[in-house]
Amino acid sequence: MSNVLEIIDSLQTKLEKLLSKYELLQIENQQLLEKSERLAEELTKQKETVGAIEDKYESLKVANAIVGSKEDKHVTKLKINTLIREIDRCIIQLSE
Repeated sequence: MSNVLEIIDSLQTKLEKLLSKYELLQIENQQLLEKSERLAEELTKQKETVGAIEDKYESLKVANAIVGSKEDKHVTKLKINTLIREIDRCIIQLSE
């Protein structure tokens, strides 16, 4: 009979340890999920920042092309012509 009691006592101790570890793992999992969400938000903000910087870079390239060499001016004129064609297409679509 005492042998059975020892087994039950051992099982109860092991079960308490498992439950304790389970609770700790749940807390750790929640913390990791929160950290993952924060990192995802930070990544989104950084992507937006990179996009804004790329836009500024393109604007600077165009500005430098206007001030720069004849070759750069040619590239800039081509870009301006492309933009004008796009604007014309938009106006046509709006008027339809």
